[in-house]
Amino acid sequence: MAGKERPGTLKVFGSVVRGYRCATGLSQDQLGEKIPICGSHIGKIERGETRCDRSIAVKLDELFDTKGALPSLWDELVLDAAFPVWFDWPKVETDADFLKSYQCLVVDGLLQTEEYASALLGGDKAATAARLGRQALLSRDDPPPPRLSVLLAESVLRNEVGDRDVMRGQLEHLLALSFSRVSLQIVPGPLHPADTAGAFGLATLPDRSEVAYVATAMRGITTSESDDIRLLSEAYDEIRSRALPVEMSRDLIRRILEEQWT
Repeated sequence: MAGKERPGTLKVFGSVVRGYRCATGLSQDQLGEKIPICGSHIGKIERGETRCDRSIAVKLDELFDTKGALPSLWDELVLDAAFPVWFDWPKVETDADFLKSYQCLVVDGLLQTEEYASALLGGDKAATAARLGRQALLSRDDPPPPRLSVLLAESVLRNEVGDRDVMRGQLEHLLALSFSRVSLQIVPGPLHPADTAGAFGLATLPDRSEVAYVATAMRGITTSESDDIRLLSEAYDEIRSRALPVEMSRDLIRRILEEQWT
């Protein structure tokens, strides 16, 4: 299906990289050693499966002596490339060793109940099933599930989605979480100005590369740009510094459940 094609701009950039690599007679692993990144990441770049960092394009330019052509092509094709949300981030979640998420409007999709997700998605059964399907990674056996650290603004627990029954079920679900590799912390009180920019996620992949997801009003955007990763990591750490410890977070969820949704 045409809708399932990878973004053309990333595929074009990747095919150019592959052409230069093949012309030099290097394998993906051999080229990766020279950057240095793992060969599998080179493969993802060549297939258009990831937005490589611009610094990689600069290093490739030096290795292939393209006289600035590859960084220029990266600026044209990769910088603003955006995957469809349904294709990109769920695949990153599945591959990740460690996931971090900050949510200031709604519960993270990996922790939503069916009723809560359905209310958010306007009752769309297919979209709801797809969202719930992502949660299977939290209980898989092989490979082990990723570690998941979620920060929720207190307002998420108080903003009504659906109706009271939906909210009660959602908060009860958060209290019942039993996944050993899942950490949920609540950021209490009103939102700080820095917290209102929007929800975002960070993923660490097995090759230790990092990918970020930023939610916008129009679409979700993923990026592996080092500057973006650094800024979002700093924002996450700053928000987490104001979050309650896990057990105190559970106490706050329980109190809001009893006071507002029971």
